[in-house]
Amino acid sequence: MPGSTFQTNPVDLLKVLDDCHRGVIQLPDFQRSWVWDEDRIKSVIASISRAFPIGALMSLDTGGPVNFKPRPVEGAPTEARGVVPQSLLLDGQQRMTSLYQVTLRGKVVETVTPKKKRVKRWFYIDIRKALDAGTDREEAIVGMPENRIERGDFGRAGELDLSSAEQEYAHLMYPVCQVFDWDSWQDGFDEYWAGDEHKAVRAAFRTFKKEVLENFKHYRVPVIALDRSTSKEAVCVVFEKVNTGGKALDAFELVTAMYAASGHELRKDWYGDEKTKGRHRRLVDTLRLADTEKGILAGVSNTDFLQAVSLFYTRDRRRAAVEAGKEGKELPAVSGNRQALLDLPLEAYIRYETQVEAGFVRAAKFLHMLNIYRIFDLPYQSQIVPLATILADIGDAWEHEANRAKLFQWYWNGVFGELYGSTVESRIARDFVEVPDWLRGGKAPSTVSETIFRADRLKTMRMRLSAAYKGVNALLMRKGAKDFRSGQKFDHTVFFGENVDIHHVFPQAWCKGNGISPTVYDSIINKTPLSDRTNRIIGGAAPSEYLAKLEKGSSTAPSIEDATLDGHLRSHLIDPAQLRSDNFEAFMESRQKALLEIIEQAMGKTAYTGNVPEEGLDVESDAETAEAGLTMPLQSAA
Repeated sequence: MPGSTFQTNPVDLLKVLDDCHRGVIQLPDFQRSWVWDEDRIKSVIASISRAFPIGALMSLDTGGPVNFKPRPVEGAPTEARGVVPQSLLLDGQQRMTSLYQVTLRGKVVETVTPKKKRVKRWFYIDIRKALDAGTDREEAIVGMPENRIERGDFGRAGELDLSSAEQEYAHLMYPVCQVFDWDSWQDGFDEYWAGDEHKAVRAAFRTFKKEVLENFKHYRVPVIALDRSTSKEAVCVVFEKVNTGGKALDAFELVTAMYAASGHELRKDWYGDEKTKGRHRRLVDTLRLADTEKGILAGVSNTDFLQAVSLFYTRDRRRAAVEAGKEGKELPAVSGNRQALLDLPLEAYIRYETQVEAGFVRAAKFLHMLNIYRIFDLPYQSQIVPLATILADIGDAWEHEANRAKLFQWYWNGVFGELYGSTVESRIARDFVEVPDWLRGGKAPSTVSETIFRADRLKTMRMRLSAAYKGVNALLMRKGAKDFRSGQKFDHTVFFGENVDIHHVFPQAWCKGNGISPTVYDSIINKTPLSDRTNRIIGGAAPSEYLAKLEKGSSTAPSIEDATLDGHLRSHLIDPAQLRSDNFEAFMESRQKALLEIIEQAMGKTAYTGNVPEEGLDVESDAETAEAGLTMPLQSAA
């Protein structure tokens, strides 16, 4: 009777990583290159530091009918290429490459920040935060620049210097590249903190070693090993499933199962049935405009809604704990993370669901006030959750002009600070607590007080999916930009009726013909909201030519007085004289200043215009280009 062609075995993480280093485990050459960003690297480090599962691996023994060309993991020494691998990693490449890079390779790691900047990072574990049960473990994982010195804003005195072992000891920052071999580091640490007066510090490290570091050394990963007799068809099917498989079980599914035990149909709440419109449909239809299938809230997921409810529940639990006299670590955290969702009682969901839904409806109205009408133009989907919970919490107070002004300022600081791109659970919780307090006269939330916008960022905003790029477009429309051709402002009626989108002011064809680089002419400085009909008239002509065409008119469009057209251009913060003379350089310089001014007004602060460059290289480009740039050559073993 035929048996199974695979085995499931737990394998020491250190062995798997060492096998990757030596080339015993390699990748099939068609696997994508390693492209994990900084936040995801921190997340997997945090999970292992708590002995949490990071998912199973799947490997294929070599030497059978499936003969893929192998290649070592990125960063493996040159010698690994000459090794005939024993197995190929079909699933788990990103996790294992990330862990190999940060723990075993002993060299700085090249990765990408949430702002799409390619950087080099050393990773550390903040010992104090790791031992604090009230701190999210991901907040204890710190990424440091290549020189291991974290500078203050724009090159001022260093805030954190870990450039020597002594500095690591002094700041209680443990290097992740030594999680499997801590003896020599501990010897230096104990010597640095010698003396009876530092006994508690040495004891804290021993606790850290036991509760955190030993999790790395003893960590085991489940490996599904396909033996070499596995057929080509089976391998192809398996590979397809593990790379493009169905939706994983999420918190909503688990909470649904738990609530069902109490007789509550959470799925019916969300999706409805043949008789009742569910909450999802109600949100999709909220402020849905003519000729559109979905409203601005169509991207709100069931877990987003649960997260919003969880914020109210955990906030009120914390308030109750304060009233009961608890303090410090005894106080429960305000949270909307996965664990908080799984801990959300049915009675709390029922208590807050109506209030939270009303908050999301207000959020839609708020976004329309900012001339954000489509999901496609929404800077951050993730920022809707704190926006909705804040509006749900303050109720009718959001209708007061002074409160709305502060809310607008908070929103734009989140957008132009590019703060809601990834790993946002902690920020969502902070904003939910801090923004309402600010509206009541408290201090400004960290999203406002800690955000700085760089003037040179305008030059690198080129991707339509960039949050800040979308933000500039919305600000222009809110400031009263008028279509070049029709002279109409972009309220929602004109916006949808005229198919408005972001288009080049100096057309691409003209720029290419004049030898201007796409990295220059594709920036948001050279783009503005225009109707589709106007953009077709512009075509690829020089600005002086298409302006003349607009002024002359046609059989289907009346002529436009030059003074009137100049007014339309100024509404886009464009100097008409520069367009009429086709002066691209002067246009780019003056419009950058004008756009910067409206961003400063929106954020309520002055932008940074100094010379200190932002760390990292800009990689705001298409996914394939970014991946190619991150592919690392094999390194020497030295």
